[in-house]
Amino acid sequence: MAPTLLAHTQRTIATLCCIALSAATALAQPAFQPPSAEQLPPTIEVAAPGADATAAVTPGGAPNPLVDSLHHDDNYGLKSLFDSLHPAPVKGAKSKGWYEKLSVRGYTQFRFGRTLDSDPIGVPRTLLGDRSINGSAEDFSVRRARFILFGDVSEHLSLYAQVDAGNTPTGSPNGTLFAQMRDLYGDVYLDTDKVHRFRVGLSKVPFGFENLQSSQNRVPLDRTDPINSAVSPNERDLGVFYYWTPEDKQNLFKELVDGGLKGSGNYGIFGLGVYNGQGGSQLEQNRNLHTVARVTWPVQLANGQVVEASLQGYTGEYVVESAPIRRLGTGSSFTPTGTRATGNLRGHRDQRLAASFIWYAQPFGFQAEWNVGEGPGLNDAQTAVVVRNLHGGYVMAMYKHDTPNCGIFTPYVRYQHFDGGYRSAANAPFGTTNQWDIGVEWQIRKEMELVLEYNFVDNVSLTAIDRANTRSYRNFEGGVLRAQFQINY
Repeated sequence: MAPTLLAHTQRTIATLCCIALSAATALAQPAFQPPSAEQLPPTIEVAAPGADATAAVTPGGAPNPLVDSLHHDDNYGLKSLFDSLHPAPVKGAKSKGWYEKLSVRGYTQFRFGRTLDSDPIGVPRTLLGDRSINGSAEDFSVRRARFILFGDVSEHLSLYAQVDAGNTPTGSPNGTLFAQMRDLYGDVYLDTDKVHRFRVGLSKVPFGFENLQSSQNRVPLDRTDPINSAVSPNERDLGVFYYWTPEDKQNLFKELVDGGLKGSGNYGIFGLGVYNGQGGSQLEQNRNLHTVARVTWPVQLANGQVVEASLQGYTGEYVVESAPIRRLGTGSSFTPTGTRATGNLRGHRDQRLAASFIWYAQPFGFQAEWNVGEGPGLNDAQTAVVVRNLHGGYVMAMYKHDTPNCGIFTPYVRYQHFDGGYRSAANAPFGTTNQWDIGVEWQIRKEMELVLEYNFVDNVSLTAIDRANTRSYRNFEGGVLRAQFQINY
């Protein structure tokens, strides 16, 4: 038995050595050296587009491992992505790479602003939507410079990436422009009709019509404080959102934007999602996710007029940042409690409900939104950030006047009121805001437009002041004149 076993072992070792030697020889061959006819494997037939994957087999009857349920059909989206990175297997065949389906567009807004009238007691001039208004250095600025890469990777996946360069955020070093990623997400479609989709990544939170409306399309220069304060800064956050949009509503959403009626774009007839909650350009500060839901219904009446009504709400917990102040302008430097710096790492309850009604300008337009809820707010003694009730909204009227040779003029007037806390500002200042906006948008051509706007302001100043005998968060009362020239490309 022993000699037989020894001989068998020797033969096995010899066989393995031969296999290893053959492999080493093959690896030593130059990458560009074509194999000889004897070295070629049996011919493998690749299934034609649309053919059954099981039809492609080796001569021995075994399934071809390079052809599976995802890559056998050119009509399937993943096949086009796969082929864009690999040579076509059939001579003369050409498939369109996914990168050839992407497009680039953008817009830039140049502004000039001046505070023309203000109270004499030296309250810092601030507007939540325009950091170039400060009462001292007010000249030309770049409000937004957006560069967008977008398109369908396949029938089941689209990409949207938007970079912004604009005014330097509060607290950052001095500079003319500050670049950051505004949007970066993929839309995953569950069906080829794009009725059901999941949006994954950094994108807008579906709360409020004007928050979803692109700044490229909005008539007034800024969003309103009562609605925008719910999702500031920058209306975006990291999360996962589900959107349901029937095909007829997909077409209507597109027409409202393409037709110049200042639509919001397609954020679903119904939307539901979870997101961090701290804000798109902020690091997450707790382990609590915000949850949001929205339902909207745009409808075109028999006379062609389009109206839209929406309900939306969200809930979560928000961590407030802090800055030293003097309590009611007296005493020593003090940092309010209830903030992250003072140990509140869980955050404060943050939840709102809102209703929206839009009568699209055809030619007369009307827009109104109102929200109620509770969220972080500095108490009246300016000693602690607590959960406080809030409410507010706006109404706006406009008229769209088309001319044969001079473009489109849209005069507008808007009133906004907010009684609540500004959670994204240090110490979540709480107060009452009232503002009138009167202006006109002139769309000179499709690629350029000019807006002139005057603001009658009575707003909470969001500047924290750590100076003796000076109270923070008083109201700035005055008038601001601003102009904006926008280019679309």
